[in-house]
Amino acid sequence: MTKVTDSQTLGFQTEVKQLLHLMIHSLYSNKEIFLRELISNASDAADKLRFEAIASPELLQEGDELRIHVEYDAKARTLSVTDNGIGMSRDEVVENLGTIARSGTSEFLARMTGDQQKDAQLIGQFGVGFYSTFIVADKVQVDTLRAGLGSEDSVRWVSDGHGEFTVSSGDYASRGTKVTLHLKKEEKEFCDAFRIESLIRKYSDHIAFPVDLADAATSDQAPKRVNSATALWTRSRTEIEPDEYREFYRHLSHDFNEPLTWSHNRVEGKREYTSLLYIPSRAPFDLWNRETPRGLKLYVQRVFIMDQADQFLPLYLRFVKGVVDANDLPLNVSRELLQKDARLASLQTALTRRVLDMLGKLAAEEPEQYQAFWNEFGQVIKEGIVEDPANREKLAGLLRFATTVSASAVQDQSLSQYLERAGAEQDKIYYLLAESYATAKSSPHLEHLREKGIEVLLLYDRIDAWVMESLAEFDGKTFEDLSRGRLSLPGEAEDGDDTAETNLDVLDKIQKSLGDRVASVVKSQRLVSSPACLVASEDDLTPQLRRLLEASGQELPETRPTLEINVTHPLVAKLSGEENADRFTALATILLDNAILAEGGQLSNPAEYVQRINQLILELQPPQQ
Repeated sequence: MTKVTDSQTLGFQTEVKQLLHLMIHSLYSNKEIFLRELISNASDAADKLRFEAIASPELLQEGDELRIHVEYDAKARTLSVTDNGIGMSRDEVVENLGTIARSGTSEFLARMTGDQQKDAQLIGQFGVGFYSTFIVADKVQVDTLRAGLGSEDSVRWVSDGHGEFTVSSGDYASRGTKVTLHLKKEEKEFCDAFRIESLIRKYSDHIAFPVDLADAATSDQAPKRVNSATALWTRSRTEIEPDEYREFYRHLSHDFNEPLTWSHNRVEGKREYTSLLYIPSRAPFDLWNRETPRGLKLYVQRVFIMDQADQFLPLYLRFVKGVVDANDLPLNVSRELLQKDARLASLQTALTRRVLDMLGKLAAEEPEQYQAFWNEFGQVIKEGIVEDPANREKLAGLLRFATTVSASAVQDQSLSQYLERAGAEQDKIYYLLAESYATAKSSPHLEHLREKGIEVLLLYDRIDAWVMESLAEFDGKTFEDLSRGRLSLPGEAEDGDDTAETNLDVLDKIQKSLGDRVASVVKSQRLVSSPACLVASEDDLTPQLRRLLEASGQELPETRPTLEINVTHPLVAKLSGEENADRFTALATILLDNAILAEGGQLSNPAEYVQRINQLILELQPPQQ
């Protein structure tokens, strides 16, 4: 390590400058959380040292107790938080305190509204960490020494939070980190012993290391031990208050919002482990980045191993926060070993089922809370239908849909509710894929089912086409796509009603006029008030899935839809009587283009379509003299 001899002034990352400004001006009502964040960071530093000491015992001598020391000086108006954990090198100081090492930063900043209350909630979802110190301080100084280095390698970091920070060599002789806040004049409350002690008990009682409090003016007195210093997940559930669980969640996630629900469980026997799992109430900004680091905090026999162990839950449950403390994994376990360890399979299976059971219980006992969860995470849960065949039945029960009986686009109907309303003779679950709720709700494919009073699931999320390829049945009922193949309805023959045989000869003429734009032209089973609709064959991709795959860069062979015609519709009757071949072709083409537009598709030549419509309008009535 090269010794730092010269002072260096650097600029904050642009996003940090923006975030600092927003925090200082938006979090006035939540300013006390800075202390929680600093103590949480100190606890992480102690955890990391204890883990590194497994491979390098010289870093932590026997009897060297890891602890956190909080000291206030009312006269100097300073507050400091000191730990004897892992510490930081100069490069780590610049990286950790000069940038935001988290994806989604730009999207986060773009969502800021200027409304202080709303922005504070957004910042809480994003996590503020060390930067929250500038809410109460006009100057922050960090002194740190990385474990394993000599005192000549200590580093000092200083900033007023206004765009720049200074890094220089320091004179800090102890391993670990000391963060000193020079408080603003109006923040002297944070130099009051009772106020600080109450905040430590409120936010940090669960920290697994002792947290001491001292007054700089009475240095001859021993510091006061404030927290219980017992890892919360190791305690019995019966002795933990709900507020303690909520505060531990904030410690884990740095989220201002309360968790939606949690599960604390200890398993004994062949596999011994303790888990504490949380379902957040709000989705993080990086939820859709499947590459972002995520996972549970892993401990082995209460020794911290890693922050984001992603092997314990499938990717579609990447929003779950929590802790796993396993007894039968080696203390020197690495990420590479975890990936190969056979014991992980049973742990992942058990933890995945526990999360799904949590959600199932929430849906059954607190449907409004579950609806709030679905609104935030529903599309991620849908990923599991494709990616987790073993739990597909459980996941299907968690799905929520908008249907033809819904009053709005809100997805609030379960498959069980759908089947409860279906008639006893209905052996299928009918669904329709569309580009939007409005397109689905007004689709011609629904007309005959509406007339018969049959409910239909309306699917309009981008992922839905992919999901329904994997969801074959639920509770013994198979799914049927209204936009594919022949329509089979309860109480009807497969060929539908054959009483209206007029205008059937027009189908062959339309087929010849449209040529290879369609696979075939047939009489419709679906339509009541519309003249035509498109139907895919059973073997073809749905238009929605096709567009999804093409958007991902896949090249797909061309397919042709079937055009279904409502032979009793007046427009079809008019077309049947058209004797001009060119005009017949133009009208048949408009019929096909309208069917494409009705399902949210794109025309290959919109300008040509507009010309045909304009010509048709001109021919409707001769100009007035």
